[in-house]
Amino acid sequence: MPRDPSTDREPRGERRRSTHHRNRSSTNHDRDRERETDAEREERRRKRRSQSRRPTSTPRGGGGGNESDAPSSSQGLSAAALAQLNKATAKEKAKSRSRPTSRQPEQRAERRRSRAPPPVEPEPGIRDARDLALEWERSRGKGRFAPPEDQEDAEREARRAARRAARERERTRERTRERSRAAGYESVGQGYESGEPDQERRRGRKKGYEKVDGGGGLAPKIITVAGPSGERYERDRTTKGGRRVVSGAQLEEGIENVHSRKPHRSGLRGGGFLGMNFGASSEDSMLRAKPQETESELWRGKPRPWYKQKKKLWWLIGVCTVLLIIIIIVAAVVVPNSGKGEDKRDDGGGGGSSGNSNLGSISPDSIPKDAPAWLNPFVWASTDDFNLTYTTETVGDLPVMGLFTSWDDSARANDNVPPLNKPWGDYSKRPARGVNVGGWLSLEPFITPSLFNYDSRYGIVDEYTLCSHLASRCPSVLEAHYASFVTESTFRDIASAGLDHVRIPFSYWAVQTYDGDPYLFRTSWRYLLRAIEYCRKYGLRVNLDPHGLPGSQNGWNHSGRLGAINWLNGTDGDLNAKRALEFHDRISRFFSQPRYRNVISHYGLANEPKMTELSVPAVLSWTTQASDMIRKNGIPPSVILVFGDGFRGLGNWQGELQSLPNAALDVHQYVIFNEEQIAYNHSQKIRFACQGWAQQTLESMDRSTGFGPTLVAEWSQADTDCAKHLTNVGWGNRWTGTLGPGGSRPKDVRPRCPALDRTCSCEEANASPDRWSDSYKRFLKMFAEAQMDSFEKGWGWFYWVWDTEDAAQWSYKKGMAAGVLPQKAYEREFNCDLSQIPSFSDLPETY
Repeated sequence: MPRDPSTDREPRGERRRSTHHRNRSSTNHDRDRERETDAEREERRRKRRSQSRRPTSTPRGGGGGNESDAPSSSQGLSAAALAQLNKATAKEKAKSRSRPTSRQPEQRAERRRSRAPPPVEPEPGIRDARDLALEWERSRGKGRFAPPEDQEDAEREARRAARRAARERERTRERTRERSRAAGYESVGQGYESGEPDQERRRGRKKGYEKVDGGGGLAPKIITVAGPSGERYERDRTTKGGRRVVSGAQLEEGIENVHSRKPHRSGLRGGGFLGMNFGASSEDSMLRAKPQETESELWRGKPRPWYKQKKKLWWLIGVCTVLLIIIIIVAAVVVPNSGKGEDKRDDGGGGGSSGNSNLGSISPDSIPKDAPAWLNPFVWASTDDFNLTYTTETVGDLPVMGLFTSWDDSARANDNVPPLNKPWGDYSKRPARGVNVGGWLSLEPFITPSLFNYDSRYGIVDEYTLCSHLASRCPSVLEAHYASFVTESTFRDIASAGLDHVRIPFSYWAVQTYDGDPYLFRTSWRYLLRAIEYCRKYGLRVNLDPHGLPGSQNGWNHSGRLGAINWLNGTDGDLNAKRALEFHDRISRFFSQPRYRNVISHYGLANEPKMTELSVPAVLSWTTQASDMIRKNGIPPSVILVFGDGFRGLGNWQGELQSLPNAALDVHQYVIFNEEQIAYNHSQKIRFACQGWAQQTLESMDRSTGFGPTLVAEWSQADTDCAKHLTNVGWGNRWTGTLGPGGSRPKDVRPRCPALDRTCSCEEANASPDRWSDSYKRFLKMFAEAQMDSFEKGWGWFYWVWDTEDAAQWSYKKGMAAGVLPQKAYEREFNCDLSQIPSFSDLPETY
């Protein structure tokens, strides 16, 4: 591009002296005139004036001196010479614009100053040619330099014109500054020399820089750079993205690109990409055009879009990357594939799921905004068959909300039993045939393994650790399980199977929780009450089973927490025993209401207290206290109080707790948890069920050899302990000799299948029922019916459990479907006729 001509101009004072000299002499003799003396120059002037005088008829003064002479021809032509001199000056300026800028500006200015002649003051008595021309014009009364008639008006008009010109110049300067600011550049300093022309200053501002004062020191944080003609310019090196102060032809080109909005692709990093780095060539000659902290960066005449700003774009990319990493970590670690436990398999439910079909019967305004979750139907997973009318009424400090005010006890389970509103009679003559709805309100891993399907490093082995892991998600996960695993269809199917009693396990957190408890508080209470109403509807009598007491009464996973026994044992043993009594105090007052008089037939105290590790006298004392309190709170005498045998052996209960009215000893019979009984072959297991357990039942029922009334509240047809998580989450089993964490084979433990060697396998036992052979199905059904026959020699039985997700040999529902349990509990093919027991020689004893 053309070089800026303003950078080659002389200072204003020097140019004036040079122009004055050229008006009086020829430019071809500049060097000769420099050597002339003042006297010689004055002599030459006199000669020119004398030669150019014109004759006049009327001398101007006397004596023919300079004062009286008329103007000479040279004096008359001085105006023309001045015009020619102006033309010559304009040409000289045009030439200077095209001169190369390679010479150093300071050297060129010094040579010009050395060539310029010193100013010459006119001698007294010698008038300037302009004065003579004016005088000559006045004498003629006309001419270019003749003053106007009204001198004062002319002077006034000249001053006005000067002021208008000054204002116009100022407006021009202001417009130039505004254009510079709009382009993102701003000049600094006002340090022009006093003689520098305004035009040069305007041109500097238009190009985005301005010459600064050379005097004085530099301001802090300011650096000085050189321009193309030796001028010095400033810029701020400390302000990030500060104003740009530039110099040099290449940077001027870049500035032109800014004004023309065409990006200049420099060799710097990022030039021309995203940042739109216009015309930048080096860090010593430019700063960013955008002051990022104070001004809006322009892009094509408008504020640059955020996606065109390099720094913001990198920040956005960084934030998105971090968020993506967090999402991946959460998906891969925090919620592992074991989260499948929140979803129930289709065959693990109770034959259907509850819904919220009746929620539209109430208005949201009828529920206070501060109502707790157990009183707010709009947060319940299921509202079907609940009374949704809001009430804070309690009995025994337990809510009654959800219950209808009327009930009907006229239903019966089947034709072989009386309706609810009629007495059952003697259980020794009409034993109970019932089933447990276990793994529902008190979780048990082998029943619903999907809820415990987590990596072993999380240590989720019971309801305590599960809720600790789920934290705030525990309510939604567990209530979804409560609402789907057991529903109304569950109790309808139970009655259809010829069963007449239902044992409902639940735990203390349905009523109360304590500091440090992670359990879901009170939600299961509502489902317990609805389950009792479903039993009422289908004529089923209820056995209340407190499956988990404060502190855990046995340290097994189905008590809520696997590990130490802290009920009547350990540091908090007495405290937890007291809490367990408070628990019974509240529920006994609640269930003593008239509405439960007919439907609740059995009231349990504690499921499976592990009296092999507990103090027997302490357990007996606590049992007596609980029984007295329960009866005092109004539980009818017709309701059977049930307490566990504690694995002491039935004979050891002879004479114990004989003062308890209408009480029964609860025994749980399983061959698979006994090291010797699990090793029986198929025919031996059936024979033992018919003879061994029948004998035990009869002896326990006799008060001379046992406690007296005895019932079997848990049993199953399973002949192995192969079911997943049955012995504990992640543990092996006795059958294959892998009992222990991780299913390893301890050296001192050998397989307990009948073969007693490493050929023992769980494959057939854990297979789907449709893979079982006919011979194996025949065995399973005969084994189940043998137990039913024996246990009915006492006060009846309750199968464990109604349904499971996978373990078919533990599911009464799946057993009926597979043909290994009778379609009606009161209609059996085998009644312990020992002559009918086959050898089962076609069945392998190893599976």
